[in-house]
This record gives sequence, structure tokens and C-alpha cells, in this order.
Amino acid sequence: MGEVGIVLAMLLAVVASGYLVRILPFAVPLPLVQIALGAIISSTTGHGVRLEPHIFFLLFLPPLLFLDGWRIPKVGLFRDRTTILELSLGLVLFTVIGAGFLIHWLIPSLPLAVSFALAAILAPTDPVAVSAIAARVPIPPRLMHILEGESLLNDASGLVCFRFAVAAALTGTFSLGDATLTFLWVALAGIAIGAGLTVIVSGAQRILAARIGEETGSPILVNLLLPFGAYLAAEHVEASGILAAVAAGITMSYVELSGRALATTRVRRAAVWDTVQFALNGVMFVLLGEQLPDIVRAAINAPEVPAAHDVWWLAGNALAISLGLVLLRFVWVWVSLRLTLLNARRQGLAVYKPNPRLILATSLAGVRGAITLAGVLTLPLLLPNGNPFPGRDLVIFLASAVIVVSLVLASVGLPRVLRGLELPAEAHHESEEDNARHVAAMAALEAIAKAPPPPAAMGADAGADPLEAAELQASALDQVRSLYQYRLDSGVAGGIGLGVAPARVRAAEAAERHYRLAALEHERAVLLRMARHNQLSDEIARKLLREIDLVEARYR
Repeated sequence: MGEVGIVLAMLLAVVASGYLVRILPFAVPLPLVQIALGAIISSTTGHGVRLEPHIFFLLFLPPLLFLDGWRIPKVGLFRDRTTILELSLGLVLFTVIGAGFLIHWLIPSLPLAVSFALAAILAPTDPVAVSAIAARVPIPPRLMHILEGESLLNDASGLVCFRFAVAAALTGTFSLGDATLTFLWVALAGIAIGAGLTVIVSGAQRILAARIGEETGSPILVNLLLPFGAYLAAEHVEASGILAAVAAGITMSYVELSGRALATTRVRRAAVWDTVQFALNGVMFVLLGEQLPDIVRAAINAPEVPAAHDVWWLAGNALAISLGLVLLRFVWVWVSLRLTLLNARRQGLAVYKPNPRLILATSLAGVRGAITLAGVLTLPLLLPNGNPFPGRDLVIFLASAVIVVSLVLASVGLPRVLRGLELPAEAHHESEEDNARHVAAMAALEAIAKAPPPPAAMGADAGADPLEAAELQASALDQVRSLYQYRLDSGVAGGIGLGVAPARVRAAEAAERHYRLAALEHERAVLLRMARHNQLSDEIARKLLREIDLVEARYR
């Protein structure tokens, strides 16, 4: 099977994995199914895709990180910024030191610098893996926002630590001052490039569209290319392309608030990005599965293994390192939370004492993924003196095994830890939504009152009866006004924010949704039957069906 066939097989594996997780008699995380299918492909074809880490970073990470940065709730990101920074900076350094000494203690044949390098590449959590787990596990929204923010920002700190640990293994020297300056440049320059490029490209696109117009698909294509541009520009000046892609996504969410994008563009763009996200997420885990057979074969023959082909020794160390990472994460979260509560009490603020199970859930949710795999594969083959890099095959195996173990621990442990866990309700979201609906309805009624009559009512249709045209206009105006007036009357009757009227409005909307979806389903069935019997042209059928689909998407 050629390379094109391998790529097609991986895409088919991604599609098949979505069905397999639903038909298996027991719950299996989707990423693990995709890893298993990747291993099957590699074993069946006899060879997998050669994974070049730099190409892997470029093709997969920028669009996925851009999308995560775009869609992450910014209110939660800035509200919990202190916690997120503690996890993305402090926890990474704590993990590098603690796990580095743990790995060197477990495997004394690994030099300390190499142990620190492995700990550094294991320190960052992976936003793609976190999202994959969240799709199957009901993680509380606020905890999910913190985990997403952490995984988006801790890559730079982990990769910088990894870079300097590898340099120490190659040269035997380490400079804390150089490491600090490098980290500041990598992080700050990457963020600035991603944000700046997004603003420039969006501004240029808006000016060109206003002056000369644009094709329908141009905004979507520019949006797809933007994360790659930000990543490459940052990497060109030796900054963090990962943070550049994240910053571009966050900036894009604010650019989007200008409201200049057409509604059809937003609908089509969302569909395109959902497809891209599903495909790239799946292919990444399939690729990991394809690498595993070769990684295991290389590891069991590594000189650091006490006895040749000692699979149990390898598995035991991988499990010990994985549990050590969970324990280090638990200790850091517990201590930082205690300090936060102590500081809040000193300031006289009301504090919420979290359930210990929430701390355990945060610890189990530290899932490793593609960034760890791609990063560890960049380890050099040789030292400057020509000798093999110590423990390279073993380090790659341990990193890959920890990825799999972290996925299993999160998938198996999180549902049990979170089951029945009560968290403080965030009621302000509902009141915020109700208030927004109220303000929007008021603005809509004001616009209706000021709107000019349609062309037909102004005499554009010369053959129309003016009285009939006026009656049609009044009927349409009353119908639209009544929709918004009902929402306002319901809110005012019970008092906005008191919880009575908003609940009644939501109940009415649920009932409306039920009947509207039933009507749309039968409307679609009639159009399809007419098209099948040649009572309706394909062109008209597609147009009417798209209108129904858009309305149905709004209600669903």
C-alpha cells in the first residue's frame, strides 16, 4: 500500500472509530479506539507513515490550537487566569523537577539530563486530548475551561524546558539566565505575532472586500490559512508557533465581534471547521497507533533495559511514571488551592471549599497527547562526539506509553470521580442570557418601528392594489412584532431576573421547538417525495431543503 493508500486508510479509520465506540458493549474512549486502529493499519500494511515531528507540528497543531483558542470562553479564561497561569507555568516547572528525579531514580541508567528532558516533554497537557476526553466525560464547565486554558498555554514552558534539558544532555552545561530569556522571547514574541497577524489579515481582508468584493469561499479559506501563517511566522524568528496559533485564535474571536461576517459565511465556516477538527483529531491518534509497534520493538532492545525483551519492566516503569505525574499534579493543585483560600480569607472574601474529589478530577484530567509524541521524536540521534544519544528509544517508548496510560486513567477514572459531585451553580449564565434576549428584543422592536416599507408597498409593483399592499405590510409587521412582544411581555410579567418569567419563556421555547421540528420533518419529507417523482426540479428542491436545514439547525 502506497503513501496515498495509507492516508486514505487513516481517514477511514477515523470514520470507523466513530461507529465502533457506539457499538462496543463496553465504554471505550474514542482516542484509544483510534490508537488501536492505527496499530492495526501499521501491522497489516507492514509499514506506517514516517512521522517527521516538524511536519507533524505544522500540519496538525496550528489549526486545532487556533480553533481551541477561538472557541474557548474568554470570560472564564480571564476570570481564572491566576489558576491557569499556576498550572501552565508553576506546575510545569514542578513536574520537570519532581518527575525528572523520579525517572532517574526508577531508571538509573538514564542520565539525569535525559530524565529531565523526558519529564519536560511529559509536563504539558494536550488540548486535543483534553477535548477528546471531554466529549465522552461530563466534566463541569468551569473545570473544563481551566483545563483548556492550561493546555493552551503550558506548551511553551514545557517545550522550552525540554529544549534546555536536551542541550544539557548534549553539552553537559545549563544556564538559568539563558533559559529565562529564551522563555520570555519564545512566549511573548509568539503571542504578539499571532495576535498582530490576525489583526492585519482581518483588516486587509475587510478593506479588499469593501472595495472590490470577494468570492463566497474566500473568507473561509483565509480563516483556514491564518493559523499556519501565524505558526510559520513565529517559528521563523524562533518564537513559539504554538502560542502564536493560540493567540491568533483568541484574537480572531474578538475580531469576529465586529459582526462584519455574513450569516451564511459563519454557518459554512462552522461546518468546515467542525469537519477539520474531527478529521485532524482522529488522524493524530491514528498516527500515534501507527508508531507504537516500531516504538515498542525499538524499546525492548534498548541497552538501558536490564533484560532483553523485558516488556513487564517497560510497562511497570511507564505505569509508575504515569502515576507519579498524577501524584505531582495532585500535590500542586492541593497546595496552590490552599494558598488561594488562605489569601481569600485574609482579604475577608467568601470562599468555597472544594470537594477533594474535584482536586482528584483535576489531577486525572492532565492528559498527554500529540505535543508530547511529536516533541519526544525530535530527540537527536547522536551526541556531539558521535556516540548514540543515551536512552533515546527508551525515552520515546516511555513518552508514548504515558500518553496511552493518561488517556485510560482519565477515561476510566473521571466518570467515577465526578459522579454525583455537586458544584456551585453558575446561575449568572441564565440571567445573562435572559437579559441579552430582552435587550435584543427591545432593539428589534425599535428597528421594526423605524424600518421603511418594502419596495412592493411603496409602489414598486405597478399592478398591485395600494390598499392590498398596505394590508399585506401591516399583517407582516404585526406578525413579526408579536414574536418579540411575547418575549418582552413574558419577561416583564414575572420580572426579569426573578426566575419566574424566564423559566416560563424557556418552557414555551421548548414546546415551540418540539412542534417546529415535527413540522420541519414532514415539510422536508414532502419536498423529497416531490423531487423523487419529478414534481420539483433539483435546483428548487436543494434551495428549499437548505432553508429547512438552516431553520432546523437553529432549533437543534
